Amino acid sequence: MPILTIPGAEALSEFRRERLNRRLAAHGARLAAVRELFVVSGADPADESRLAEVLQWGAVAATPAGTIASRHVAPRTGTRSPWSSKASEILKRCGLKVDRVERVLVHDFDQWPQEPAQRQAIDALIHDPMTQSVLEAADLPVLFAHPAARALVEVEATPAALARANHELGLALSEDEIAYLVASYAELGRQATDAELMMFAQANSEHCRHKVFNASWTISGAAEPLSLFGHIKVSHASTPAGTLVAYKDNAAVLEGHVAARLMAAADGSYRAVVEPVHLAIKVETHNHPTAIAPHPGAATGAGGEIRDEGATGRGAKPKAGLSGFTTSHLRFPEAPQPWEVARPLPAHMASALRIMTEGPLGAAAFNNEFGRPAIGGYFRTFEHFDADPREGYAYDKPIMIAGGVGSVRPLHVHKQDLRPGDAVVVLGGPAMLIGLGGGAASSKASGAGAIALDFASVQRDNPEMERRCQELIDRCIALGTDNPLRTIHDVGAGG
Repeated sequence: MPILTIPGAEALSEFRRERLNRRLAAHGARLAAVRELFVVSGADPADESRLAEVLQWGAVAATPAGTIASRHVAPRTGTRSPWSSKASEILKRCGLKVDRVERVLVHDFDQWPQEPAQRQAIDALIHDPMTQSVLEAADLPVLFAHPAARALVEVEATPAALARANHELGLALSEDEIAYLVASYAELGRQATDAELMMFAQANSEHCRHKVFNASWTISGAAEPLSLFGHIKVSHASTPAGTLVAYKDNAAVLEGHVAARLMAAADGSYRAVVEPVHLAIKVETHNHPTAIAPHPGAATGAGGEIRDEGATGRGAKPKAGLSGFTTSHLRFPEAPQPWEVARPLPAHMASALRIMTEGPLGAAAFNNEFGRPAIGGYFRTFEHFDADPREGYAYDKPIMIAGGVGSVRPLHVHKQDLRPGDAVVVLGGPAMLIGLGGGAASSKASGAGAIALDFASVQRDNPEMERRCQELIDRCIALGTDNPLRTIHDVGAGG
């Protein structure tokens, strides 16, 4: 397929480029520039100047003098980036005939090592392997190829084979769950598939089912009357006033106040509707992903909480967000503090300093790009060690809190039961093996999984697609009694 390439502007500020250069120096490389390159498929060559007019937002960056190597960081082959879905639509609305446009970052080096191991290390520093590929310029057309779907992998439904899949795929299945699967597949008279095992592990994970929190407890031979979750619910059971929904939807709903809301009418005009505006409230954590990959981990924490609000009742409107972080001590290399005890830190998790320099940016970026202000939050560090620095307490695995508040119309507070013949509609972007495994991965003890599986279990953010889904929900909400949504749920913790 013929493609057009259109040069763009500098993609990194001097500060960010030099920060990356400090990490590249250990591998004998130095960046001279990082610049945009727009790769367009299905375009008329006669439209090149008009495409450039739309795509080029600043001064066009040329290849710096002295460049001895260039690496093209592109969206992962076989996928379509969130940026592409938005930009391609804009170009079509401008009357330009294109199939698709992708944004590639060209990394120009004026120092470049000869050792293959060093080059591999450099590629690892300049791209996210879950969402990006490093390509040569001649390989850019592969971005628009459509690879065939891979076949399902059959897994023998025996205890030994399922235990092996449990370890290799990071499923976090318990022994009794493996026994359940053996019995279930024996009843079905067939073997398992990798896709079935993956989805069972997510839907049945501690993250989603709260099996420990809902379990019964026996202490010193006496059965406890309440589960851990039961203890949490006691406060609401004893003082339910002002609460419309609690512990049975994606977010709680509190009684609100009467106000005027702007609603879109069927003809595209807006009207003020005066009615009670009830409040959807939610706070949750996204600890495991933020510990592994702070920026996307915190970003998708914010995104998941936004989806929970939108999927409350028969549809709600997210309004304002918050984020919070509790970590170990930051340990600035150039500013050590007397309370920061020297001790071994977990190699499989990001440092507290990296979490706090990348995580808040991820949470804020998702909120901003979705269109919801993040107006509150907190940050604190805590460690406690006595004489032995190997035994103590610390938030090496951080607490990342994502929360927010939204609004729900009175007639949409409660979900309706499904009826035979109801349509099931799935909204969203393409499904990829990114973050697929998050429910299981976050249900294991820290460090119990392989580093590659941990990294793969972190979702990658797509606020543009989430905003589009919310716009459709908004239009359904505006229909009032004609809202076609009987029930709505967000699909998270598994990609």
